[in-house]
Amino acid sequence: MKKLNLLFIGLLSMSTLYAQDISDAVRFSQSEIQGTARYRALSGAFGALGGDMSAVSANPAGSAVFSSSHASFTGSNVDLENNTGYFNGLTNSNTSNFDINQGGAAFVFANRNDNSPWKKFTLGIAYDRTNNYDDVWNAIGTNTNNQSIDLYFLNYADGVRLGDISLLDGEFVEDAYADIGNVYGFVHQQAFLGYQAYVLEPDADDDENTTYFSNLVDGTFDHDYVYASTGYNGKISFNLAAQYEDNLYLGINLNSHFIDYQRTTSLQEDNANGGAISFIDFDNNLSTTGSGFSFQLGGIMKLSPEFRVGLTYDSPTWYTIEEETTQYINSNLADSDISFVSDVINVYPSYKLQTPAKITGSLAYVFAKQGLLSFDYSKKDYSKTKFSPEADYKNLNTGISNVLTDASTYRFGAEYKHQQFSFRGGYRFEESPYLDGITVGDLTGFSLGLGYNFGNTKLDVTYDKWERTDDTPLYNVGLTDSAIVNRENSNITLSLSFNI
Repeated sequence: MKKLNLLFIGLLSMSTLYAQDISDAVRFSQSEIQGTARYRALSGAFGALGGDMSAVSANPAGSAVFSSSHASFTGSNVDLENNTGYFNGLTNSNTSNFDINQGGAAFVFANRNDNSPWKKFTLGIAYDRTNNYDDVWNAIGTNTNNQSIDLYFLNYADGVRLGDISLLDGEFVEDAYADIGNVYGFVHQQAFLGYQAYVLEPDADDDENTTYFSNLVDGTFDHDYVYASTGYNGKISFNLAAQYEDNLYLGINLNSHFIDYQRTTSLQEDNANGGAISFIDFDNNLSTTGSGFSFQLGGIMKLSPEFRVGLTYDSPTWYTIEEETTQYINSNLADSDISFVSDVINVYPSYKLQTPAKITGSLAYVFAKQGLLSFDYSKKDYSKTKFSPEADYKNLNTGISNVLTDASTYRFGAEYKHQQFSFRGGYRFEESPYLDGITVGDLTGFSLGLGYNFGNTKLDVTYDKWERTDDTPLYNVGLTDSAIVNRENSNITLSLSFNI
């Protein structure tokens, strides 16, 4: 039995070690509307309202709107349906899960000094799941663009010295894979996989050779590509807020963020073009964990008993991220020992990611105790996302600034109360963070909700749905033909809130 190898890479330039790309920057910079059922029922348009634990997570001044201490807990069932088109193929996939996605409490302390303009202070703590990474889609079709996975390996092998990706006498293939990663990094590992699976051949049988050709011939290629991910992004907010006089609410959140993201991609490629290679299997597994910090500053002002405005600043989130990967490759020419590379765990040094800041302006009109209308507008410049150390990620950061752009989000919400019942609805529109507008498309969503007030306890339920279309390349290098993924995300959320 061959031994399990751990590959620790920590001494080389990260530009040669890593395969981070722009999609990673977008993934960890975006957040989804999670939280309480009431918050989701208004599509998150709560920046000028407050009085809800998820509203506190959006605008820290919102806790000062509570007249008494308050707590809430929320569970949500998430259903994601993906319809994927790839050349002549159309597939459907679905994921569904139930999660506890919100919980928190705010404690209100009234100021007994009647001469002070500060009427009350609040302290709060809240957990919110800000993104759900559970996702599965399958692209099946016949690629008629003469695009094969061999292009992936050819791109990485170009300029790589043959002697650096060749087995030493008596060396196990998994040991060579580990050592190459340890000495040279990710690029050389990909070239090694292509060469050892006999997808590639050197132009010259010389250790100094740096050019290669493919063992595949031109034609069509049948692809079966599976993308599967799990995990979430969450934050714990520590809140401090106060009410000044009768009309001004101010607050600050200190946020602790955490990432847990697991992804598997698998490609099965077949062809009948008559070349030496008739099939290639190529799998990649990624495990990402991270932690980060951000802060929020917010204010709400009552301009009149009915009309309110809000303003929130969300700082960048400063993440420290760690990653592990495994890979697998096989072909009809490969030696069976090639499968042992899947036993090697690539453990990379941590890196930094700074997500962009966000500014939100909010308006709300409250009809006494009968209902309300609300609107939030947010702007975030995704081109400001940065990996660091800057010297190691200079090219990637330049690509981010050229490919990503600022994106606006519009949220509308309404609520009508009749006796103990509350009827709610909302709509939102989020612009694509990509300059081309199609790699990740615009998002549109709506929400409907119902609440019942028992007195000190409230029960709320909401149905919300969003749709977007992504134009997703199978790989960022070589095989860059895209799958068109139409996404429909539906959620049923139930919240229990009460005064304490």
